[in-house]
Order: sequence, then C-alpha cells, then structure tokens
Amino acid sequence: MRDMNAIVGDHDLLFVTLDTLRYDVAAGLLAAGRTPNLARALQGGVWERRHAPASFTYAAHHAFFAGFLPTPTTPGPHPRLFAAEFPGSETAATGTWTFAEADLVTGLRAAGYHTVCVGGVGFFDHRSALGSVLPSLFAESHWRPEYGVTNPACFEEQLGCVAAIVPAVPADRRMFLFVNVAAMHQPNRHYLPRAAADCLESHAAALEYVDRHIARLFALATVRGRPCFAIVCSDHGTAYGEDGHVGHRVGHEVVWTVPYADFVLRPGRW
Repeated sequence: MRDMNAIVGDHDLLFVTLDTLRYDVAAGLLAAGRTPNLARALQGGVWERRHAPASFTYAAHHAFFAGFLPTPTTPGPHPRLFAAEFPGSETAATGTWTFAEADLVTGLRAAGYHTVCVGGVGFFDHRSALGSVLPSLFAESHWRPEYGVTNPACFEEQLGCVAAIVPAVPADRRMFLFVNVAAMHQPNRHYLPRAAADCLESHAAALEYVDRHIARLFALATVRGRPCFAIVCSDHGTAYGEDGHVGHRVGHEVVWTVPYADFVLRPGRW
C-alpha cells in the first residue's frame, strides 16, 4: 500500500471516475492494445479487479468521498488510502491519510487543497437539489449540458474546462481535481457507427474514445510542475442483457465488478 501521508500535502491529486465502465470491457480492451494511453498510465500493468461500494453513481460517489474506494476482490481487510476518523475502523492503516471532516473533499480543503469538480452525469449537473449534493462539496464545480451523456464529444468538452481551470489555481496551493467522465454511460450507441442500440461493443467504443483524449487530462494535471497522484476507476458497471438485466442499480456481477488503478503522474511526461 502507498503511504498517503507522504503524498497528501506534497502531490497534486487527480481522481477520475469512468462512469459505468465495466471491468471486463476495460480489461479486454487493454489486453487487446485498444487503449494505449491508459496502458501507458498503468505502466504496462493491468486494471485491478475490484468491487464497487454501490451499484449506481450517487451512492458510489458518496462512498468514494468518505474514503471507501473500490475494494480488492481478494479476502480482506484491505487498508484504505483515505479514511475519515471513525472509532473502530479496521481499514485505516499506517499509510492511510485520515481526516476529521465527514468527507474527503472537505478534509483536503482543510489541508490546504483547492478542490475542483468537473461533472459529467446528472448527479453533478446542479439542475436540481439532488444534482447539487455531490458538487457542492467542492470549492468550485463545473457542469454544462455539453459534458453530459448525450454529447459524443463530452470528454473533450470537459477537457476544455479543465484547461481553463488548472492555470488559475494559485501556485501556492495544492490541487485536488475530480473529473466524472460520462461517455460510457447510456446512451453510448453514437460511438459505434450504425449501432441501433447500446451494447457491449458501443460501451467499448466509448472507452476507446476516452482513451484517445485522456493523455491530455494527464498532461493538464501535471502542467503546474508538481507530481500528481492519480486514481482512475469506475463507480459501477452496467448490464446489457445478462440474466435479463439491462442497466445498473442491481446486484449483478457485471455491475459490482469494476476496474481500478492508481499511479503517479510526473511533470513533462505527458
């Protein structure tokens, strides 16, 4: 396990959720060489197979922001990278960065980080009270319809926002940048020419689209000249007919099983 007490306060932080991405699709494309930029970030490794803390975006991100990232599928207990101070916790270890606040975002703000959210799916859209809960945790948060699930260029639009945000972060502050990428979420048929409906193949094509542009995000995360600790994972998977299920918010293996990776991005390498 990484010593997060040596990272928090020294590194910038990047947390990317590839919303709805299935583990089998992510691992299959990586093995086939179809996601070269993610392969480069993983440094020739593989996606770690983990279990999501919930079966849909809202619940999963509440858990993430409390320090409960996707859990390894092997028997635990598994030490966590971040943890709120909580009596009796069995997963906070020596290398865990703990915080007194109720959520990680607020804890990082108290530790001097400028916290930024660039939303994707509707739970980050500010268009309702519910859609404001998660982004309101951050010092600044951004969402436009162009960042959402119906725009085939949604990730590129988000990157344009990130490119404007990062240079404005005060040089003497560390940055915590959170990006929720919506492309894999339904509808994704527009990433597969002539597809009449969403399917595993269009889900995979959406990930290939994200991979074509994610190197720009990694470059932006390090343009301030500091190393950046990055977490890239899915919040949950989704079903395309398995055992009769379509979508998520159900307790099916393809929903609970997600890809996870963390790594350090170095300035000038992207």
